Amino acid sequence: MNKLFPISMSVLLALGATVATAQKQTPPAGGEPKDFTLPAKQEFTLPNGLEATLVPFGEVPKVTVSMVVEAANVHEGPDQNGLADIVGRLMEEGTSTRSAKQIAAEVARMGGYLNVSVGSNQTIVSGEALSEYGPELVALMADVLENPSFPASELDRVKNDFKRRMNLARAQPGTQADEKFRATLFPNHPYGRELPTDEQVDAYSLEEVQNFYENQFGAQRTNVYVAGKFDSSEMKEAISSSLSDWRKGPEPNIPVVQPVTKSEMIVLDRPGAPQSTIVLGLPVPSASDPDYMELRVANSLLGGSFGSRITRNIREDKGYTYSPYSSINTRYKAASWAENADVTTEHTGNSLKEIVYEINRLGKEAPTAEELEGIQNYEAGLFVLRNSTPGGIIGQLNFLDLHNLPESFLTNQVQDIYAVTPEQVRATTAKYLRPQDMTLVVVGDKKQIDKQLKKFQEEMKKPTVSQ
Repeated sequence: MNKLFPISMSVLLALGATVATAQKQTPPAGGEPKDFTLPAKQEFTLPNGLEATLVPFGEVPKVTVSMVVEAANVHEGPDQNGLADIVGRLMEEGTSTRSAKQIAAEVARMGGYLNVSVGSNQTIVSGEALSEYGPELVALMADVLENPSFPASELDRVKNDFKRRMNLARAQPGTQADEKFRATLFPNHPYGRELPTDEQVDAYSLEEVQNFYENQFGAQRTNVYVAGKFDSSEMKEAISSSLSDWRKGPEPNIPVVQPVTKSEMIVLDRPGAPQSTIVLGLPVPSASDPDYMELRVANSLLGGSFGSRITRNIREDKGYTYSPYSSINTRYKAASWAENADVTTEHTGNSLKEIVYEINRLGKEAPTAEELEGIQNYEAGLFVLRNSTPGGIIGQLNFLDLHNLPESFLTNQVQDIYAVTPEQVRATTAKYLRPQDMTLVVVGDKKQIDKQLKKFQEEMKKPTVSQ
């Protein structure tokens, strides 16, 4: 024991010296940021109006396919809340020639997956397989898209599963706050609707499911994206042979929303809650606006990154919350900015005060070049990561098509991020992120937060809000 002890200490001392020396060394300089170069792609349109884009990408012998249809929640009528989700779930339950089990077995044989997802604007049939099975995957996905059987035997099970998911989501304070926030910004539009109730879901018949599909799905609303390693001629032939005979269906039509800017505070009581859930925000320019990139950088600096100002303030310095964040939610020809945070109940008012302080400060004082550069590196790095997989490439191309953006939105994005100046960040924040015009939703214990919120409102009426 005594003989080994000196040896152990000497090893530790040597390791400590090595670490100390390493810590003193200057890390290598980062690489120069590079613009994104979109891989050479092939685009074609079928006679029925369906558009397709093929993008060879990478060396991994797999192919990713997305069949994107502009038919989703935004196309639901006032009495159809959640119907698009039921349609999407039933599309996975089989086609006129294949059962759900047969579909699962086929895609498993191809070494991949197939699923259907429903969003605000689009229903997406997604799939992946080994490259050699690319054409077979396209044919299988086309069958799911074109020939859903909507089996009556599965309707109740699908509806019950959907109700469970909605009830679970509805019980979350974050969902409750988000619902009220969207309802205020997007009244009388599907974007502003609350989650469907059990009664609404129970009322949907198989006929309504089929009618929604017939009225909203078709080739003219569909884009097919293929990315990965594949034979272009084979994939083009597979798309053409599988989807050329599909009916044209309705023309693309997403109802444009007119967002409302409203200075309003909405409080939802959650007795005994140890935290208050906060959403504070307002409508902002959409992706097609010239100021969008400046706004995105400003958001990242303000609250949209882990090292952002609001996060440092109320998380690192004050300890009011664990994971606050701000974000720009981009919808079709509309967008909103919001700061979200779950804060300790006793510091609800203080948290709001600090959030508003940071917004006002950035609107008055431009950040330093060094601080901005760090945020620009972060944004550029995220952009590179988003384009590092076939699925990421498809997501970017779909974003361009949905929002009618030019290809330069992608190819010039890195240089556009680094072109944003400190003064532009300040001016953009002052122009668009105006606390006095924001909608505030708080889900928390009213008895504990009422006085705090009243004090916050009084502070907001003053010319400035300071620490």
